[in-house]
Amino acid sequence: MNIQEVLTEKVKEAVESIFNIDLPTVEFQPTRKDFEGDITVVVFPILRFVKGNPALIGEQIGSYLKENVKEVENFNVVKGFLNIVISDAFYFHFFNDIKDTTNYGYSTVTNTDAVMVEYSSPNTNKPLHLGHIRNNLLGYSVAEILKASGKKVYKTQIVNDRGIHICKSMLAWQKYGEGKTPENTGLKGDKLVGNYYVKFDKEYKAQIADLVAAGTDPKAAEKDAPLMQEAQGMLRKWEAGDEEVVALWKKMNQWVYDGFEVTYKNLGVDFDTYYYESDTYLLGKDIVDEGLEKGVFYRKEDGSVWIDLSDEGLDEKIVLRADGTAVYMTQDIGTAIQRTKDYPDVNGMVYTVGNEQDYHFNVLFLILKKLGYTWAEQLFHLSYGMVDLPSGKMKSREGTVVDADDLMNDMTATAARISEELGKLEGYSDTEKQELYRIIGLGALKYYILKVDPKKRILFNPEESVEFQGNTGPFIQYTYARIQSILRKADFEYNTTVEPNGNEELHEKEKELLKQIQLFPGVVTSAAQNFSPALLANYTYDLVKEFNSFYQNVPILPEENLQKKIFRVQLSKKVGEIIKSSFALLGIEVPERM
Repeated sequence: MNIQEVLTEKVKEAVESIFNIDLPTVEFQPTRKDFEGDITVVVFPILRFVKGNPALIGEQIGSYLKENVKEVENFNVVKGFLNIVISDAFYFHFFNDIKDTTNYGYSTVTNTDAVMVEYSSPNTNKPLHLGHIRNNLLGYSVAEILKASGKKVYKTQIVNDRGIHICKSMLAWQKYGEGKTPENTGLKGDKLVGNYYVKFDKEYKAQIADLVAAGTDPKAAEKDAPLMQEAQGMLRKWEAGDEEVVALWKKMNQWVYDGFEVTYKNLGVDFDTYYYESDTYLLGKDIVDEGLEKGVFYRKEDGSVWIDLSDEGLDEKIVLRADGTAVYMTQDIGTAIQRTKDYPDVNGMVYTVGNEQDYHFNVLFLILKKLGYTWAEQLFHLSYGMVDLPSGKMKSREGTVVDADDLMNDMTATAARISEELGKLEGYSDTEKQELYRIIGLGALKYYILKVDPKKRILFNPEESVEFQGNTGPFIQYTYARIQSILRKADFEYNTTVEPNGNEELHEKEKELLKQIQLFPGVVTSAAQNFSPALLANYTYDLVKEFNSFYQNVPILPEENLQKKIFRVQLSKKVGEIIKSSFALLGIEVPERM
């Protein structure tokens, strides 16, 4: 048990012994730097159950703890805060218990219920861009953190592979492609197809301009433009199963899938299962009939089917058009239910989708609850803000998006330039340098995005993200590499156990570092409960700051006392392991040398 778990039990015991009160919870916080102590019990919440002066109550609890808990060495009370001094022996024993623990902070999978995490979910008419990068990094990291917290997890995505936007790319390639393919152009398939999406928009706008110049109303021109008419005709043919259109659709989609796989591999994300909108877009209609029978939905005079959510603070929402065709909500209802049929152990889902869809998911989750699906209580929308660049917003149709592949390459190049300027790469081969640049560049990108609370909008600054100082990926990676250097230079056996005999005293910096290490399992749990990689990222930065303070103030290898030297090397090693574990949950690699 960590010290907070020990004290929770003992503070409850103290309150029951002194006041004959069963205390449900105990609130802790780190002791402020200007007071003596390692952990603080906040007395004010206890006043809801025990009436009296908070300082006096704190004194009584503190005295009980000092007399009855061997880990408590001393205490002091400042107003309503009970500051507790923990013995050095406790921290020695704690460290000996965890120093050889592999995957410290991770929980084994004990829950038979699984969680499905959906992320990426791109359209097959263009390559992945900066917005997709945030989506993928968040979804992948949350899936890994949930696994580390003891959950069984399936990673999935639904590929938006049908619709008018797909037909726009297909039609433009058919008209202007001149037989170009990924093979004969050397272009990734998703980039090639994306070029024709942009081409469609350019030609379509030109046709609208010509129609408007000839006197057509602008709105009518958008509908009547020949290209749009042809694209809609192609969509109708696809829905009717036209062999030629379907063959073209399959061919161009495969180009895109092949391109996506390269991007996913370079980004370091993966999936356990895929869903395709072309398979799911008709799902949900039978559920609408079921909902009508249950009185969850109602039919209007024109034949359309709706749900009234005004009592829940929302409004009326259509789930089936008058002509019997489904809307996005219908297929999302059907897809969610289908996933629980495909994976019967799934009892919760996480949807990684931008915050512009907040309303949609509020409605979706509410409908599924009203339909009586108990697992709907375990649905979560991992809503995230936009990613902006100093240059401004991105627009896919106009070709002004920041391509994900290009950004990753730019980050590697930026890492190379900064690393060369710092001159830290003597003795590296060109191959080793390129691999290091990739690890640093991608680490900088991922950390910069994941350290921000998902709900917040990000202004992504590539140059700032690759700084080797401050709250950045490279700063943390450099500290990890520094620790590996210490271990390589330790030319003595340091894996023996340092047993406290009552005379040892921890250096203040050692103790602060141990306290930070002790927090790691709780941070993993909290990050999982809050679906927030940012909690883990910022914990790791705090750990690294604490280690660097220890490194600068306490001799490690130069220490003459062998027992102290062994302990400090072991302490450094454990910090390195936690950095590596934490960064793995963020999808970030760490270099052995920098």
